[in-house]
Amino acid sequence: MEDIQQVNPSFFFDGPISHDSKSNSEVEFDTPPAQYPPHLSERALLRRVDLKVLPILVVIYLMAFLDRVNISNALTLGLQTDLGLKGNEPNAALTIFFVPYIIFEIPSNILLKRLKPHVWLSGCMFLFGLVMTLQGFVQNYSGLLATRFFLGLAEAGIFPGCFYLISMWYKRGEAQRRFTVFFSSTTLAAAFGGLLASAIQKMNGMRGYSGWRWIFILEGTLTCVLAVAAYFLVADFPEEVKWLTEEERAFIKARLRADQGDSAMSSRITLRDVLLCFKDYKVFLGGLMYFGIIIPAYGFAYFTPTIIKTYGYGPISTQLHAVPPIAAAFVFSLLIAYLSDKSRHRFLFVLLPLLLAIAGVGILLNIHDNFSAQYAALFLVAMGTYSAMPVIICWYTMNLLGGHVQRSVGTAWMIGFGNIGGIIATFSFLARDAPFYKRGYGIVLGGLSLAVVSSVVYLIAIWRQNKISTHMGNNEDAGSLETRGKRGSEVENRYLL
Repeated sequence: MEDIQQVNPSFFFDGPISHDSKSNSEVEFDTPPAQYPPHLSERALLRRVDLKVLPILVVIYLMAFLDRVNISNALTLGLQTDLGLKGNEPNAALTIFFVPYIIFEIPSNILLKRLKPHVWLSGCMFLFGLVMTLQGFVQNYSGLLATRFFLGLAEAGIFPGCFYLISMWYKRGEAQRRFTVFFSSTTLAAAFGGLLASAIQKMNGMRGYSGWRWIFILEGTLTCVLAVAAYFLVADFPEEVKWLTEEERAFIKARLRADQGDSAMSSRITLRDVLLCFKDYKVFLGGLMYFGIIIPAYGFAYFTPTIIKTYGYGPISTQLHAVPPIAAAFVFSLLIAYLSDKSRHRFLFVLLPLLLAIAGVGILLNIHDNFSAQYAALFLVAMGTYSAMPVIICWYTMNLLGGHVQRSVGTAWMIGFGNIGGIIATFSFLARDAPFYKRGYGIVLGGLSLAVVSSVVYLIAIWRQNKISTHMGNNEDAGSLETRGKRGSEVENRYLL
């Protein structure tokens, strides 16, 4: 560390740096110079971090989401008949997953910090893979409920834990592409799940097991195998990993401190810390944004095959037709993420996709005799929903400026509270409402509208706080939220609009 020099902060930021009050449509920072070794390439180090952090997290969440929603494929391939499910029992089986999933989000993120990410995430992955495998052997409705409950318990730590971990590696202006790459595993899982289900269905009758049972058994077994690899591949927090040199570690910590303040890695999260995080009303706005977007996200993740089946397709053709809308959503979400990071702006890249999804739902609500138009509308809903969702999460998470304490609690709160919308989604598309599903589409439209309204209110709240920061010279609101991540005059915290 002898060859250390100081650099202007513009080295670290793509956007403008300002010390006065300019347009708040741009993100402005007032940061101290960060120190780095002159031989160290930021771009090369970031590429290395990307390869170490992101791929295995994508695999973990791809398997988690696949194991979570493959029941939608199984329901169209004979599960309901074989287990004798009646009425709303399939919907109840979907719903019970969310009970432990919601309750254990915050405790799980606290445990992730204490036990280290590679231990906690791989352990959770092995457990939900094991539960999924056992789900392939259930014989009745009670057994299905039990496995779905424990699947929700095992998966509770995955989604918020991964977002929490990613947020502690990247600056706010470069995080959206990483968040979307990670989140794209959900769209890949939805697309891959349909293709995989149609292929596995051909094993129907093998060793006396129905095709839907093989879906659970094979995907669960694969998850357990990958969990062993995840134990060795998941990266811990920057302060803990062994594959960084001390110079690289100091460089990463310096660039993050300049952007977000002290991470407060050594702080233990207490009950008082958790309660302090809820003193800011913007935390609740984050939960409402996610709650609103979760309803269409799970509604279509669980019921797209069911909806497409009403268009007259057979079981295998239904699975295959569920793939293109998700594939289009994957490409569109990457484009939205790139433009959002490039412009260093989030709100418009939440609003425009939400409006696209609302247009799609409007078509589905009003057109019932043109299957081509209805199928095209599914593209709009999928593209809008699955591109807005990662932007909402990144926007909120990266604006949590209180280090590990606020990131762990705030992210878990958003995911936990938001997934109450998943419970609503599971009862949105009921068999008695087929084939038009007006009630379901109406509920989805309500969720999207809530996401729009809460996003607008959140924008106004952080814009107002940025204005206060400009006049007062510091961000008092961020200080009220942080518990241990103290910065003082070290950095002026500003919210990304």
